[in-house]
Amino acid sequence: SFRLPASAAVLVYREPVYNWQATKNTVKERFAFLFNNEVLSDVHFLVGKGMGVQRIPAHRFALAVGSAVFDAMFNGGMATTSTEIELPDVEPAAFLALLKFLYSDEVQIGPETVMTTLYTAKKYAVPALEAHCVEFLKKNLRADNAFMLLTQARLFDEPQLASLCLENIDKNTVDALAAEGFTDIDLDTLVAVLERDTLGVREVRLFGAAVRWAEAETQRQQYQPTPENKRKVLGKALVLIRFPLMTIEEFAAGPAQSGILSDQEVVSLFLHFTVNPKPHVEFIDRPRCCLRGKECSITRFGQVESRWGYSGTSDCIRFSVNRRIFVVGFGLYGSIHGPTDYQVNIQVIHTDSNTVLGQNDTGFSCDGSSNTFRVMFKEPVEILPSVNYIACATLKGPDSHYGTKGMRKVTHEAPATGTKTCFTFCYAAGNNNGTSVEDGQIPEVIFYT
Repeated sequence: SFRLPASAAVLVYREPVYNWQATKNTVKERFAFLFNNEVLSDVHFLVGKGMGVQRIPAHRFALAVGSAVFDAMFNGGMATTSTEIELPDVEPAAFLALLKFLYSDEVQIGPETVMTTLYTAKKYAVPALEAHCVEFLKKNLRADNAFMLLTQARLFDEPQLASLCLENIDKNTVDALAAEGFTDIDLDTLVAVLERDTLGVREVRLFGAAVRWAEAETQRQQYQPTPENKRKVLGKALVLIRFPLMTIEEFAAGPAQSGILSDQEVVSLFLHFTVNPKPHVEFIDRPRCCLRGKECSITRFGQVESRWGYSGTSDCIRFSVNRRIFVVGFGLYGSIHGPTDYQVNIQVIHTDSNTVLGQNDTGFSCDGSSNTFRVMFKEPVEILPSVNYIACATLKGPDSHYGTKGMRKVTHEAPATGTKTCFTFCYAAGNNNGTSVEDGQIPEVIFYT
């Protein structure tokens, strides 16, 4: 039988530079072979800076086919004729990942290189690799890196990634604020987060986190970490902290003694907590509602009448629902005597244990109409299905409108999904100002599903 000489057999298995094409069956294999290879190369890139520079061989045609930026570099009106091109602003590992993708469609990214590869893919206009980088980041998004990735997403103008980071921060606010990357964010990112209505955290903890960020920022700007300088670096972020949502105890123990607020602000906030009608404060008092979806409300009366008087006793109504919801406030009737301010305390009580689950001492202004006026809790109150609760409102003020033709069962249907939330109302015995299923106060419950 015919046998090859041993030396020829060895040649078949070594990667021959001569006639290498014969060993590659597809265009993809032939191009993949040329990646980072001197064979046929007609340009070299000096990538990186200082001691880390790498000389990487490439092929103008392969790069021009994969990227409009390279095409312009080699073939455009201002085309370079140089065979050595310096790229000091690009990381060698990221440039190799870009080339590997252009030569073979292979994606080579890891946690260490994904950000620099994203930068390089954007710089050389290779959207397919950019999409792979963003996909990798989405898969690896966690509470402890959400702030770091949010900063990068904003820097690289990746709105979809930024919005996923913000959603993650909403759901895991406490953990995200505790992560190392939080204090490294820039002021604009801090502002974008503090503006959100959907953060799931007590406001006093948000204030603590903002102070930690301010300490890091004073160091970055080489200021002394005095209260004045912390206020200076916080800038427009300070007014986004919703001090009115704190309890008076939380405010007194933390922000009031921090030195970051002016004496005037501290006094007006203390007055806001303790007197009615409440003086105007510079800070937002809208609750942060760590809930998705749209606000819903139900009305339990068919008609409005006048007059309902107040003597210090609470108006109460017992209710239960068929599914888990979060109550965020009530709609209440206002005065029959024209524009008026009311003092009010609202509560949700768990009937069996008589535990107060949520309450707010506040006030509201009405315009004399028979409309309802919103009074909100400081944070959402979780309501579980088939459990009895009592809604209470204790008003101080003149006679008001009241509702009649009340309904025992009221159903809310979500327009988009058709999901039904059914409320059942019952009389709340005990010390009650007269509100019942048939007539009285607390016409509306405002909630999220």
